[in-house]
Amino acid sequence: MLSKSAQAVKNAAHENSSKMTYTLEALPYAQDALAPHISAETLDFHYGKHHAGYVTRLNSLIASSDLKSLSIEEITAKGPTNVPAGIYNSAAQTYNHTFYWKSLAPAATRQAAPSQKLNDLIVKSFGSFDAFKTKFSDVAAGHFGSGWAWLVQDKSSGLLKIVDTHDAVSVVHDTTVKPILVCDVWEHAYYIDYRNLRPKYIESWWSLVNWQFAESNLI
Repeated sequence: MLSKSAQAVKNAAHENSSKMTYTLEALPYAQDALAPHISAETLDFHYGKHHAGYVTRLNSLIASSDLKSLSIEEITAKGPTNVPAGIYNSAAQTYNHTFYWKSLAPAATRQAAPSQKLNDLIVKSFGSFDAFKTKFSDVAAGHFGSGWAWLVQDKSSGLLKIVDTHDAVSVVHDTTVKPILVCDVWEHAYYIDYRNLRPKYIESWWSLVNWQFAESNLI
């Protein structure tokens, strides 16, 4: 039989082994790789401070939670009404930002246009690529306050659609859709480079869209 002190050590070890430690995922490119559309200074603040801050806060909040063994995506997928606000906001913002960085690629090396497969699906879903681009830009620019503009695929019909979410809310708790691309429309995503001109930022965002990543997310 274990002594009380030995049992306490064993219990602590078990608790630590079941606790997830979340880390800031590395950018898939150099911090200056999105310039001139998004500056290295913006990434220094957006990735290095805002995104990193969400990860730090999540680690501090999760320690005493029964959610501590779940991944960031698993926490986010529970939805904002089923998770304590601080934990959900930190996890969802971490997930959303990671997805956002992957939705972008350096202009000099990215695939300049969607593949035939993805373009055909865009045309089938929206009528034309130009109609899709206009609708997505309008949703992103017209979103009131902070949030995200998403391209998602409906799991039932297979068609693409555009949705926006407020503040930290993600789309991953919606089991009827799969995220394909996202545009961050929080002010910290563009204010250093574009001040209050969100439409100009969105126009530049199109020069960085990672079409290969988008296609990889299709059902």
